[in-house]
Amino acid sequence: MSIPEQPKDFREPKYYAVKRHLLEIIETLTPGSPVPTERLLMAQLETSRTTVRQALAELVGEGRLVRRQGSGTFVAEPKVSWPLRMTSFTEQAQATGRAASTELIDARRDRASDEIAARLGLSPGAPVHSIERLRLVDDTPMALETSHLSANRFPGLARHLRRSDSLYRVLRDEYGVVPISAEETIETASATPREAELLNTETGAPILMLSRHSFDAGGEPVEWVRSWYRGDRYRFVTRLTTD
Repeated sequence: MSIPEQPKDFREPKYYAVKRHLLEIIETLTPGSPVPTERLLMAQLETSRTTVRQALAELVGEGRLVRRQGSGTFVAEPKVSWPLRMTSFTEQAQATGRAASTELIDARRDRASDEIAARLGLSPGAPVHSIERLRLVDDTPMALETSHLSANRFPGLARHLRRSDSLYRVLRDEYGVVPISAEETIETASATPREAELLNTETGAPILMLSRHSFDAGGEPVEWVRSWYRGDRYRFVTRLTTD
């Protein structure tokens, strides 16, 4: 079996033909099943190891395949669908029937940079809380999150967070503040060595970066947060309606 030639006016990269072949195989297999080895694919498709590796790498990056050191390449589990809602991470997990937990990595007072000050309606250099947390779902790392909040508005925030997994619950119960609206953006990025280690993925792996700017009922800024999710394991779902 060899890779079929494409019409001259359609220049498909060679690796993409291998990828299409692998996608057909994946559709017939269950998660956890092994896929053909590089050597077997090279022989079947009469192509080079470089071409095969490029196709495999792209499918791993998309979350369709997973590599296991010393074992081979296998069909990945389906991606987790994660709803985008104006609720806390803990409440979102509970709504999907999953168990959420949090590891507090760092909680410190910083001086607001120009960007953070503008987001929070503060003067540059004003004191802010910088809270870094690892969010887990069913004990599996899902997101690395860094939140910034005004230290003057929320005194003692780090102390309260050491006793609670939910920032939004602390804001409501301890300060009487409830975020009710937010502006959220989603971008793609590559995992740094530190992000890769914390999220249990590879350096350079695709990640999804969410930025959320939340506001209270009076329109005052509450939080500026950035979250990094593994792009190969999660997809975001939201419901859109007309006004």
